[in-house]
Amino acid sequence: MTVHLHWFLPTGGDGRTLVDRHAYTDGGITRNRSGAIAGVRAPDIAYLTQIAKAAERLGFEAVLTPTGTWCEDAWLTTVALAQHTERLKFLVALRPGVLSPVLAAQMAATYQRITRGRLLLNVVTGGDSVEQRRFGDHLDHDQRYARTAEFLSVVRGVWSGRPYDFQGEHYQVEGGLTALPPDPLPELFFGGSSPAAGPVAAEHADVYLTWGEPPWQVKEKIDWIRRLAEERGRTVRFGIRLHTISRDSSREAWATADRLLTDLDAETVAAAQALLGRSESVGQQRMLALHGGGALDRDRLEIAPNLWAGVGLVRGGAGTALVGSHADVADRIEEYHDLGVEHFVLSGYPHLEEAYWFGEGVTPLLAERGLLTTVPASPLLAGAAGLAGIGGGR
Repeated sequence: MTVHLHWFLPTGGDGRTLVDRHAYTDGGITRNRSGAIAGVRAPDIAYLTQIAKAAERLGFEAVLTPTGTWCEDAWLTTVALAQHTERLKFLVALRPGVLSPVLAAQMAATYQRITRGRLLLNVVTGGDSVEQRRFGDHLDHDQRYARTAEFLSVVRGVWSGRPYDFQGEHYQVEGGLTALPPDPLPELFFGGSSPAAGPVAAEHADVYLTWGEPPWQVKEKIDWIRRLAEERGRTVRFGIRLHTISRDSSREAWATADRLLTDLDAETVAAAQALLGRSESVGQQRMLALHGGGALDRDRLEIAPNLWAGVGLVRGGAGTALVGSHADVADRIEEYHDLGVEHFVLSGYPHLEEAYWFGEGVTPLLAERGLLTTVPASPLLAGAAGLAGIGGGR
């Protein structure tokens, strides 16, 4: 089992600070005289293209694009970026309940033809009722997961290429059809830490994706989902969502983490924690529990070797980062890989620069250890083009 590396597209804004998911749209943030938000890069197509091209150049397999009212639409943004890239895949987040499952199946099929098979799907059930109501969705937490199960049943049924009927509590479909099914079928990534989420993942997910918890907690999740999948006669692969701060030395990496903390004050952290604390998401509550209430203290924020919970002080969702030298970060990735994690969905602030730090520092080490089959060929090597085989993956 080799490692699959993915990066992140910050379609809600980017910058050199811990930009939270509302940074680009929050009118209360300080702006300069031109109207720009201080310290934040707008997610325009030119900047996102830079990140996508960097990810492709550095050998990342795909980029994750989020979904929500706080960011650009994932489908439209990524299909535009596909025209500026050649191999890069797009892990597009979608929310069941805000569109018809038959339409979603059709959109995926069209997307695969437009991009020549470069679509992956990240299914986001939604753990925040306030955000869901913005889309007109008023179901409670567990009902949303029940609907997701029906949604995915319909999507897979429609992809069969034959008329598909479905009668459920949330969807009633007669003759649902995608005349030309997607080829290949997009892999389905799915996350959720609640009792309601587990059976849905076991029944429908190709890849179960967890946020970056300490290895022993990740192992518990893997064992849980693997058992549920085996009971259903299925096999599920596993992925993890993490930020990274990788440098030539451990001291440099931790200095960068410390600098990110200096941009925060106690009031900002308290306000963010109060907002995030109202989330219904079990995964979000687990993230909040990792840093013990938001102390601005590096010693308390390093919750496992090289695993730093500082991002979660102000950012919802993925709240931990791998921090250390390139070798340190490679060690931690290998540790998670040994537990059964295959897909690593990574990010960092700012996303353009951190992609290079990781791609030029950590990726070659993973290849040397036999965890990657390919790494990008150096443009300095005569005749080098595309991807060059390395290590044990030949």
